[in-house]
Formats: sequence, structure tokens, C-alpha cells
Amino acid sequence: MADDLFSAAVRDRLRSQAPLAARLRPRTLDEVVGQRHLVAKGAPLRVLIEGDRLSSAIFWGPAGTGKTTLAEVVALTTASAFERLSAVSAGVKDIREAIERANERLGQHSQRTIVFVDEIHRFSTSQQDALLPSVESGIITLIGATTENPFFEINGPLRSRSTLFRLESLDAEAIRQLIERGIAAESVVATPDAIALLVARCAGDGRQALTALEVACALCRAESNVAGGEATAVVTADHVNSALGVSALSYGRDDHYDVVSAFIKSIRGSDADAGIFWLARMLEAGDDPKFIARRLVILASEDIGMADPQALVIAVAAAHALEHVGLPEAQLNLAQAVVYLSKAPKSNRVALAIWGAREDVRHGVAVDVPKHLRDGHYSGAEALGHGNNYVSPHGDPRGWVEAQYLPSQEGATVFRQVSYYRPSDHGQERSVKSDANNNQQDDRSNNL
Repeated sequence: MADDLFSAAVRDRLRSQAPLAARLRPRTLDEVVGQRHLVAKGAPLRVLIEGDRLSSAIFWGPAGTGKTTLAEVVALTTASAFERLSAVSAGVKDIREAIERANERLGQHSQRTIVFVDEIHRFSTSQQDALLPSVESGIITLIGATTENPFFEINGPLRSRSTLFRLESLDAEAIRQLIERGIAAESVVATPDAIALLVARCAGDGRQALTALEVACALCRAESNVAGGEATAVVTADHVNSALGVSALSYGRDDHYDVVSAFIKSIRGSDADAGIFWLARMLEAGDDPKFIARRLVILASEDIGMADPQALVIAVAAAHALEHVGLPEAQLNLAQAVVYLSKAPKSNRVALAIWGAREDVRHGVAVDVPKHLRDGHYSGAEALGHGNNYVSPHGDPRGWVEAQYLPSQEGATVFRQVSYYRPSDHGQERSVKSDANNNQQDDRSNNL
């Protein structure tokens, strides 16, 4: 009895000292903030949880959206036993022991077991494989939580046996609701500006909002020497700014690729403001600036090319500036490159040219070098016909001569595309197209 009282006292003490986000964790579905598409009345996840019919599932979404919270609610509402593993610390041995206990419960008490694996994307292939037979046979019901795209990070067989539930970033109203709960729990008052700042800066992350609020409350009390119930502390925007410090806009790998995609597509779409915004988003999240610079160099040729050849020069210059200057100053060089590339005329004809040529080579078009183009600088080359009849364009006043530079298609079973590089009418590529047409006209005139 004394041990039970002592254990209860320890639990109460730990609960009172737990972070605000943990203290406010919902215990019922009605207390869950956000994710109405999953937990509203009649929503699929709610129906399964309330009916205790939840099969293996993957909760997938950004940090601070309630994945662990939903798992805890399941633990409190289900008749099944609930085992929790962390992919950060659990190994194959821990998985096997959990499965053995689940087997015993099922055999002795006909009780199912739910195994919750937090950050399941951190499990190796062998660890995920260790779960598969028991999930498949029904010995355990798996609930995995991940910030990463399960199509990339979860084994195909395990993923196919689980229902995927996508959690979305919390909207402003949900974040505000969480903050108001936190204010009440901390017994403080917050100014409207402080609340608005928290909502704006926490980017849909409920955990970050509550953590920042908790720090702001501590700063407020320390500043005003308010303790316990002596007076009501007032949290201001200054306290929130100090608590937030540098905005922690980190994201998972899936979000990273989504942001990069938005960055590239914004520049390709000639929206400089959007390009700058997504650049800022990546820099604030701590993305490798060298990665950003590489993407700009690639974009300069893939999406602009000969429509503005200077774009590649600008992008490479920004990458070099980053090497020489480093952040934070090099953000200016990256921003300049983003604006220039956004405003430049667009053409993907250079990219289409190399992609088309490589596709032809892969599919087996003739690749033999014409004899007149072969190396003729060795003894015996002339007898082989190598280099014979080659005419240098430098000897022609036009600066070019008509010649066959591509492999002959005579006798080929696979024929190459008619033309790889086809200039567009955009930017400077228009003049490239005009020059090509003029050359063709000159050639026709000379053949008359």
C-alpha cells in the first residue's frame, strides 16, 4: 500500500513538472485540437477508435500536429493492451520482447495488443521487418508515428498492411485554442499582441507554440518577480519574442522536398516574391545553403538556358560568393540570384536537347563516329579514311560549313530524333533561332 502511495506521489510530481505541452495533452478525442478530418464526429479515425476497431496505422504529418497525442488517446480508450516503443532507443530485441508479451496476452486472456512506435521512420529495414510477421498475423496492431513520407521511409509490405492517416499543420484558430489553454494552465494573462505573435510564428506546430508560451511565462515571472498566486503575470510580445529567439522552422525530409519544389516552381513561374519567400523558409529551417546554390545553378540551365545565358553566370557567381563569404551575408547573393532567375525569360529547350539525345543513345541509335570526324593525327589514319575530307569552318568566311556531324542513320534499326535543340521564341533564344534559320537559308542558296 505504501509503495502504491509512493508511486502515485512520484507520478503526480512528474506530471506537475512536465512540460506544458505534456501537461495539456488531451485524454479524449473531444479534447484534440485540429485534425477535424480525422477526429470530428463521424470521421474515419474517430469511428475506428471509438469502436475499438483500429487496425495497424501510420500517423504521418509535420511535427507538433498531434500524432503522439492521438496514440495516447487510443491508449486511454481501447480495451487492448498498449505498448510504447521509441525508434530512437528500441532495438530488434525490444520489438521481439513486446511481440512475445502480446502473444501471451492473446493466448491467456484473449487481449489484443497495440504497439505504438514513435518516429518509426528511424527504424532500420531489419527492425521494420521484425514487426511484419506479427502485424500480418494480427498478434499486434501497429501504430507508427512519423514526420517523413511513409512511401519513402516505411517498408512496402509493412505500409501496405497499415492505414495511412495524414495529419495537417494546425491552422491559426487551432493554435490560438492551444495557447488559450496554456495561458489558463499557467495562470497568467497574455496581451493580444503576444497571442497573435505566437500564432504567427509557430507555423502550425502546436508543441512549439506551447513550449514558447511556457518559456515566455517564465521570463515574465522572472522579470516581474511574480510567484505563485501573489499577482497575475502579464505575458507581452517582448516576452514571446525572447522565448522564440530564432524561429525553429525545422521540417522533415518530406516537407523539405515540398519546400524545394515550391522554390523551384516559383522561380520557373517568374514569381520573384514567392522565390524569395521560399528561399527565406529554407534558410530559416537550416537547409544547407550549398544545396540551395546547386539548385539555382541547375535551374539556370534547365529552365532558362539560352533564353538568357547570363542566368548561369549569375547562379554560378552566387554559388562562388557563398563559398567566399558564407552566411549570413551570402543570403544577399542567393537572393539576387533568385530575383534574376525569376525575372529572366524561360526556356527548357537546352534540357530537352540533352534529355532527348541521351534517350536516343540508351535506345540504341547508331553511335559510330563519321570517318571524316575521326582522329587523323596518327600514322595510318589516312589509309583508313579517318579525318579525310574534313573541312574546318574557320576557313569559310561565314564561320560555318555544312557537314555531317551526327552518326549516319543509313542501315540503322533505331532512328534518332530529327533535332535535339530547337530554340524557342523566348528571350535571347529568339536570336539563336534566327541565326540557325539564316544559316539554313545561306546553305540552300549555296546549293542552288
